Amino acid sequence: MSKSVKGVKGPLIFSAVLGAVAGIVAMVVSTGGGTRELRVDIGLTAAGIAFIAALVVCALLLMTEKPNADHLGKGTGINRSSAKIQGGAGNLDKDGNIKGTPRGGPESPR
Repeated sequence: MSKSVKGVKGPLIFSAVLGAVAGIVAMVVSTGGGTRELRVDIGLTAAGIAFIAALVVCALLLMTEKPNADHLGKGTGINRSSAKIQGGAGNLDKDGNIKGTPRGGPESPR
């Protein structure tokens, strides 16, 4: 397994650029013409929302990519089959009763 160090610099820069682009676009589009002044409040709001949304998506993608440790796939735990457990699924007949018991189950009188 390759050890790659993942930092926060990449997702932060990506989110900041995406937020800046969204802010500029929102400012220009919401102005409503060349004679009016820029709507900085709408631009800052759009930039903040885009920055946070992009950062959350990047964090979720980084978490899902994280591989498991090597020792987890080696069978280090208790690996039991329900067929080998007393009273498990392997000890039931086609009707769902425990093999070797009367039809009504273990509580029925013999």
